[in-house]
Amino acid sequence: MGVMRIGHISIKVMDMEASVRHYEKVVGMRTTHKDDKGNVYLKCWDEWDKYSLVLTPSDQAGINHVAYKVEKGSDLDEFERRIREYGIGVEILDEGALPSVGRMLRFTLPSGHDMRLYAKKECVGTDVGSTNPDPWPDDLQGAGAHWLDHCLLMCEMNPEKGINKVAENTRFFMRVLDFFQTEQILVGPGGAIQLASFLSRSSKPHDIAFVGGDRAGLHHLSFFLDSWHDILKAGDIMAKNRVRIDVSPTRHGITRGETIYFFDPSGNRNETFAGLGYQAQPDKPVITWTEDQAERAIFYHTGVMDQSFTTVYT
Repeated sequence: MGVMRIGHISIKVMDMEASVRHYEKVVGMRTTHKDDKGNVYLKCWDEWDKYSLVLTPSDQAGINHVAYKVEKGSDLDEFERRIREYGIGVEILDEGALPSVGRMLRFTLPSGHDMRLYAKKECVGTDVGSTNPDPWPDDLQGAGAHWLDHCLLMCEMNPEKGINKVAENTRFFMRVLDFFQTEQILVGPGGAIQLASFLSRSSKPHDIAFVGGDRAGLHHLSFFLDSWHDILKAGDIMAKNRVRIDVSPTRHGITRGETIYFFDPSGNRNETFAGLGYQAQPDKPVITWTEDQAERAIFYHTGVMDQSFTTVYT
């Protein structure tokens, strides 16, 4: 039983044509479906379910919801029970509420974000198939991202008022959804305040992350690449397409990941992320970064962080 991986993220975009062009030409996704509401659904070449990104037209940027896929339908019944017992309401969405997706659980995280769980989505296969596959397809575009890897959600934090939605989300994910913590940043007197938390349901360093901020929002959605070389090439592709780059290629201390951050045309922050970093397991000791090393934890090479990296988000 359990959550397997991130299934998709639904985000708001202000210019659909420009956004589709960005996610196809720069990230390397392809459109798999459009509905009568103007929403566009896309997938990466190495994903087998029908889509991992939903673009919805809006007059502002930001997140609609994030959805994780569970192993089987009966898991939804168990998670519904656990979530309700935790004190959070659950809405049951019938099959077809989203195209090609079965029954879903919809609920609001302690941080205020909309989350969904589902067990069924139409399987269309990877772009290289499952029989004698090539290592990559011949028609790759842009960065050629393999898959949607994770997202980082900003959570309200105000220690003076006793508000720490990072810690509340962490407790919920560990106690109810069976995630385990891989890393954290602790700040304040005696390291009593959990500023950031990284959680996994796999062998990856994180499947979701939370960082404290002034309000709830989306910090970034991240796409997996193979290597440091692919990160550099992605930077070249972004420059060629005049994409606004937020953080040029570098390494994180947290997760040991190789990274570049950039924005889609609406201002939603994207990341291309390479390197699995280390093998994450439930019995691995949690890695803790202290306040004096927090900037190096985020940008390991320079140990310097632009304030806008944690204050500008959608």
